[in-house]
Amino acid sequence: MLSAAEAQRILQEADLVCAEAEVAAAVRRVADEITAVLGGAHPLVLSVMGGAVIFTGQLLPLLRFPLDFDYLHVTRYGDTTTGGELSWIVPPRAEVQGRTVLVVDDILDEGITLAAIKKRILESGAAACYTAVFAEKELGHAKPIAADFTGVHLPNRYVFGFGMDVKGAWRNLPAVYAVKGL
Repeated sequence: MLSAAEAQRILQEADLVCAEAEVAAAVRRVADEITAVLGGAHPLVLSVMGGAVIFTGQLLPLLRFPLDFDYLHVTRYGDTTTGGELSWIVPPRAEVQGRTVLVVDDILDEGITLAAIKKRILESGAAACYTAVFAEKELGHAKPIAADFTGVHLPNRYVFGFGMDVKGAWRNLPAVYAVKGL
């Protein structure tokens, strides 16, 4: 956990990579794309805690069709800046058998976590599993999964804001920043 002073220093030194207006426009566009594909499906929407909470909270009111909502909590990061072993903290509580499921996450980085979530949802009997991410990090190599809906593409840097954190801080920012030097 960062001290308040250290968190402020990181933000002051960070580079803005996605301004608040661009974030809002991306959320609206993703909502329109999801509506076009899933509007008649009455899907189960699963938000990946804790990163996707901001994206999900802004996305759901823009989806003008019936849906069910639940969450899951799985992570490879915890409070670190590098991915480790996949840890299922809270599996989905809602029944996915026979359902169309939309998994909402904050960022598609290496793709390991989202691929594992989708695999588990499909193995649990979902009729279909779609994925929506606010951001995809451009890594320059293939990933094990491609999101069905993506808000923005970001450089291969350590980013934070709009649900993404830096050592536990700054998920609450309305824009996205990149840590200086990372």
